This record gives sequence, C-alpha cells and structure tokens, in this order.
Amino acid sequence: MDHLDQLEAQSIYLMREAYHSFSNLCMPWSMGKDSNVLIWLSKKAFCGKIPYPVLHIDTTYEFPEMLEFRDWALKEYDLDLIVKINEDARSGRGAYTASVGYETHDPVTVTHELKTVALQQVMAERKFDALITGIRRDEDPTRAKERYFSPRNADFEWDYKDQPPEFWNQFTTAQEPGEHIRVQPLLDWTEVDIWRYIEREEIPIPQMYFARPDEDGKFYRFRSLGCWPITKPVESKASNIPEIIAELMITKTSERAGRAQDHHERNAMQKLRAKGFM
Repeated sequence: MDHLDQLEAQSIYLMREAYHSFSNLCMPWSMGKDSNVLIWLSKKAFCGKIPYPVLHIDTTYEFPEMLEFRDWALKEYDLDLIVKINEDARSGRGAYTASVGYETHDPVTVTHELKTVALQQVMAERKFDALITGIRRDEDPTRAKERYFSPRNADFEWDYKDQPPEFWNQFTTAQEPGEHIRVQPLLDWTEVDIWRYIEREEIPIPQMYFARPDEDGKFYRFRSLGCWPITKPVESKASNIPEIIAELMITKTSERAGRAQDHHERNAMQKLRAKGFM
C-alpha cells in the first residue's frame, strides 16, 4: 500500500465513521480541488452513491466557470445538492440595514456574512448535526490545530485552544443541543497529495487551476478558488498536473496567498474560523 492508498483508506474510514455516528450529515462543496476529491472519496466509500446531501454556500460572487462546473457535476455524480445564499445580507433586509458585498464591505466581513452566516442559516433550517469538510493541515497554520472530529458549539464557535484528544481513534461525537461536529477526512493530506491523487484517479476539476495566457503576455493559474473580487491567480506556466506538482515542489508561496480575506488583518483566518468559517 503506497502513500496515496494509505491516505485514501484513512479518509474513507473517517467518512464511514461519520456516517455511522451522525444521523443528519452534510458535506459542503466549493467545487474546488479538495472538495472534488471529497466527492470522489465519498463515492468510493459508499459504493458509488453519496448518501448525504452536498452543500454549496453561494456568495453570488462565484466565477462563472465554477457555476458551469457545478451544473455539470450535479448531473455527472447524481448529487443531492443544496444551494444556500444569505438572501437577507445580499438584499439588505431583515437584520441588515444595507446590502453586504465586496463593493461596500471588507473581505473579512463579507466572508463571515455570506459564508459563515449562510452556513448557520442552512444548519438551523436542516438541523444538520455534522459536516464533512475538505480542510487540510498544511493549507493554513490555523487549520493545523484541527482534529479529525472537531466540535463547534451552538454559536458555531471553535475553541482552538482546547481541542479534544483522539487517542486510538476515539473521536468526539457527543453534542449538546445546537452543536455540531466537523469531520475532516483530508486533514493529513498535502496540496501535492491532492494533485497526485487527482492525477492517479483522473478526477475532473475546474480548468481554472491550469495556466492560461493573459493580456500582459504572461501565464497565470489559480491555486485556490474563492470569490472572484478577492481571489487572484498566480503567475505560472503549469498547464497540466505533472507541471503543477513540479511547480509545488519548489514554490515558497503559500497556497492561499491569492485569497484576500486571509490577509485583510492580523490573524484574520483564525478569527474567521473561530466564528465558524470553514
């Protein structure tokens, strides 16, 4: 069993443990590389049919190519897809006195209102008790503090200073009313592992990850995909997966360097995740 086989087996084990442990499970899906690996692993774990709904938190600032990919994948994988928008925030109604958007608010505020609050809304509506997420420890220092089964309280807050131990695969599943558990099957994977697995399994992904020429004569690609106003590509000539892997072996730029909400203020990601952000 090679390294990718070991990672795959562990992820499938964690997914099956989650399905056994929770009665109302959901899997957020951003259409990015990591969440598409989760789709693939879910199909392997459950004999080709994903037994839980897939959730897309739509900020209304999605790249058109991502929405096209969503429509394709919905049919290709026969997904039970939930699309959630924080309509009150976008319309400036209810508890909001003005529309929330990148045109008028900072990236951290928009991310919290259009992603985290939207997630809170759909969790309250659907009564989900656990989420399967695609986060990885190597992606961000804050995410390195996570556990495989990571609890969130009724206010969606994460106590990153007091994480439960997971000796001998004894995972936290007990919850108080309103709480939920986040299950992290990709926690031990690296960015390179993800790409090697995508290459081996021939997993479909959005083409925005591959280099394209720009008007300035240079080539660019996206390493991480988010809302178009705050997600920038990196200069790169990697137009296929082997070239991407070779590039990642020598790059010193962080994976989320192009995501503005991560860098808006000191410890922005830690603050967002403590409030419930993925």
